[in-house]
Amino acid sequence: MTSSRKNKTLFIDKEAASVLELVADGLLSPVTKLMCEAESKQVLETGLIDGKSFPFPFILAPSGKKNEEIISSLKVGEDIILLSCGEEFAVLHVDETFQIDPHERVKHIYGTDDLSHPGVQATMKRLGSWALSGKYTLTKTTPNKGKIDILNAKKRVDAKHTSSLVMAANPLHRGHERLIRQTLDSTDLLVIFLLKPYDSANISYEIRKEALEYYLNNFLPKNRVIVVPLENSYIFAGYNEIILDAIVASNYGCDRLTVGRNHAGLGMFYDCNSNKSIVDRVVGIDIEIQIASEYVYCDQCTTLVSKNTCPHGQHHQISYHSDSILQLLEAGLLPPAVLVRKEISSFLLSKLYPDRFKNLEKLYYDTFATKGLLEEHTEKDFYLELMKLYQTSSLT
Repeated sequence: MTSSRKNKTLFIDKEAASVLELVADGLLSPVTKLMCEAESKQVLETGLIDGKSFPFPFILAPSGKKNEEIISSLKVGEDIILLSCGEEFAVLHVDETFQIDPHERVKHIYGTDDLSHPGVQATMKRLGSWALSGKYTLTKTTPNKGKIDILNAKKRVDAKHTSSLVMAANPLHRGHERLIRQTLDSTDLLVIFLLKPYDSANISYEIRKEALEYYLNNFLPKNRVIVVPLENSYIFAGYNEIILDAIVASNYGCDRLTVGRNHAGLGMFYDCNSNKSIVDRVVGIDIEIQIASEYVYCDQCTTLVSKNTCPHGQHHQISYHSDSILQLLEAGLLPPAVLVRKEISSFLLSKLYPDRFKNLEKLYYDTFATKGLLEEHTEKDFYLELMKLYQTSSLT
């Protein structure tokens, strides 16, 4: 396959490029190339590729008038350059071009084409009406660091079983902590795939990763948990998310995937006199999917409990909703320690509101008991001491 600037060019964004990289690294196997129209129809009818689950056609249909004009003019056997962020990303050998219905495409991914759905709205802006298929070669290739890290970790602990979790940890809360511990309790090695979004996240990936690694390094056994970034492209956003998570985790070398019972994509339904979920539709993927309990804080049990074992009603239970906890942090408030570990919330607030106080040292010494020594204190220290005062109960 020859790369030449004389070839026609197609413009794709970083999100599309990241998905093409996943395939090139073998992480979306059984997918190996962009599908033609006949292959796409077969996947929609069967949900399978070579006898293995895949939820929807793997195609490339970038938006833009120029892109659509180029795709519609391509001939079979022609090579085309894919450009991303102004740089040559890959060269594709065209097998076929065909028209698609963008509304039908988003229905296959999200289960709806309602534009009030934020994922649908964002994806519709990125979709054109012409798709092209064929094999492609990346212009620049580098070893996948995540694969290397997982392989090294397996060797280090002589892992017989490697479990996985996929999470955004936006923010990391007590429910996440319990899920991590529960999963780690029955495996040799745990891989946490931390979602890395393309849009502007409330808490950046780097801050979420640092918070997660602080928890892992200080409160869990060393060397048995590793964090691997997972580009959170649109294909992972729909109701088939769990199937894609299982495929990626399996191709990374994990033999188990743990999913929370309150996962939005679990979709429990009743069929043939038994409860079913999307997990029951997974075929040919060499991974065991385990559904974990949903954890809540019960004000009668006064601890974190599984909904399956707590005898008290919902009116005694506090659920762990990331969006609501995030609202507290964005308002500059310390979430209660039953929701977020104080070390984590203090770290997050210090990052979200740097240089928040005009005179931190004076405020610190005026507010808290000190040893009388002049010491430097960070904003994180301030929040930690403030949390201790919140937890003082003799006057409440």
